[in-house]
Amino acid sequence: MTVKQPVLKGVHHSARPTWKLRETVEFYRDKLGLPLVHAISARAWGPSNHPDFLHFFFDSGNHSTIAFFYYINTEQPDFTLPVADYRYEATHTAWRVDTREELLEWRDRLEAQQIPLIFQIRHELIESIYFNDPNGYYMEITIQERPMNALDGEDATRTLEAAMAHEDAHLAGTAPFVGIDQVWLNKAADIAPDNTDEIALFVLDAPEFQPLVDAARENPDYGLEQLSNGYWKITAQDALVFERKKLGFVPALWNAALTGGFVGQVTEFDRYRLQISRGAR
Repeated sequence: MTVKQPVLKGVHHSARPTWKLRETVEFYRDKLGLPLVHAISARAWGPSNHPDFLHFFFDSGNHSTIAFFYYINTEQPDFTLPVADYRYEATHTAWRVDTREELLEWRDRLEAQQIPLIFQIRHELIESIYFNDPNGYYMEITIQERPMNALDGEDATRTLEAAMAHEDAHLAGTAPFVGIDQVWLNKAADIAPDNTDEIALFVLDAPEFQPLVDAARENPDYGLEQLSNGYWKITAQDALVFERKKLGFVPALWNAALTGGFVGQVTEFDRYRLQISRGAR
């Protein structure tokens, strides 16, 4: 008997607590222009120590909402306070727009409303602007440059399977998991298990990484082969060297230049230059 697989239909809402009721309402409704579409006002929910609260929703487009809980007569706990830390910023909301023109319109709106822009950045499939709301929550508006396809999913599976194997070994105490190079080396072994080259870079056949392929094609010292599983293989006898500015990579994309996996040893990888050399024998 075949069991029907349930399917999600998108995000209905994301929700976070706030201790700044007026500032939050005025920010989302008035400054960003998101309609206030629903509010729940209730006595304590569930446990006896649960306070009275307001739970209110703003329309964020395409049948989605962003919601907040305001707990009446409570003190904000320290663990909810914003901190300048990448772990805090990892939890954020990202809204989608369809065109770069719309993205720039939103940037103009933020500036007009005197909402500080943190930065605008392109990384792989998306380009985004970032800012904070009155609670210090990290917010993002983004455009996706191309649709995700089956190859993206297969590549993601290779990446995560390699990473989970290292996490398993780390938790078992058999080998430490200390850096992304471990993932990339294992991923390369999965992409081309019969590879005998001592120096190789595997590049996903995707538009954002095409400059690496073009650079290899133009260099007579590099070998270039298109594999059947959706990757290019770039090889060299002595070293593979790429320069970010010549490739036209923005910094965020440059940091992911090895995401397809490699064979050898990364002997240089700074803001401007990447070199893969023969590994230690």
